[in-house]
Amino acid sequence: MRDFVVLPIFLFSLILAGCLPENPRVLRLATTTSTDDSGLLAAILPVFEEQYDARVDVIAVGTGQALALGEGGDVDVVLVHARTREDEFIASGHGTTRDDVMYNDFVLVGPADDPAGAHGAVRAEDAFAAIAAAGSPFASRGDDSGTHTRELSLWAAAGLDPGPDQDWHRSLGQGMGETLLFANETGAYTLADRGTFLSMRESLPGLIIIVGGERIAENADPALLNPYGVIPVNPDKGGIAADLAEDFVDWLTGVETQALIGDFGVAVYGQPLFYPDSQPWKSSPTP
Repeated sequence: MRDFVVLPIFLFSLILAGCLPENPRVLRLATTTSTDDSGLLAAILPVFEEQYDARVDVIAVGTGQALALGEGGDVDVVLVHARTREDEFIASGHGTTRDDVMYNDFVLVGPADDPAGAHGAVRAEDAFAAIAAAGSPFASRGDDSGTHTRELSLWAAAGLDPGPDQDWHRSLGQGMGETLLFANETGAYTLADRGTFLSMRESLPGLIIIVGGERIAENADPALLNPYGVIPVNPDKGGIAADLAEDFVDWLTGVETQALIGDFGVAVYGQPLFYPDSQPWKSSPTP
């Protein structure tokens, strides 16, 4: 009698297995350490994965490395924050289109005793000049990231080009989180995106915001605005999950996901870590 029970169950199992979905499609996303370190990706990507029966493999590196991965056809889509380099990426045929996604801002952070006397400067370039004049330690990411690119532009605006012969300027070759921890431990200044700084603030008791204010509305320096863009890699490179990359762009810039981005961090930090900025969001009736 038991054999008659086991056989139908076995057949039912085979039928059920045939109805199960295939392995999920894989999207390779190269993005900045700030989107990962801040916790944003962990908060929103599961929604995409469930909706599209996909898995997102995240490679969190500096913007320069993310774009290089796209150029080599090693990822399907990039989410980065260095507009000039993004435009060059498109112009060189490595990406198809660029869409605005979100923005936050950079802040200059440093030790609470502010040995360079930079606190109170309205513009970051003036604070950078004060740090250089005092020879106070400055922790540079030094990793060809979007943040590092912005740091270099601020030194240039201040008429300075700190090099390896100036021991107060320490090039780390590290991501945002590691650089902030180093600055906290060594009493150094550093440039950070606000989102990562806020998300790590409890671990950074020795650092305060020197330039940029406590909220983005208080940041009076337009040179510290930090926009992010998403770019699908050119499918002509071969092996690119082009359809899934386009789905990802549509999802990321859609109003529902933009609302998720705008809500992220508010409950914990009293302010968003990133602000929605896509065209669908800006065109929606109630953004």
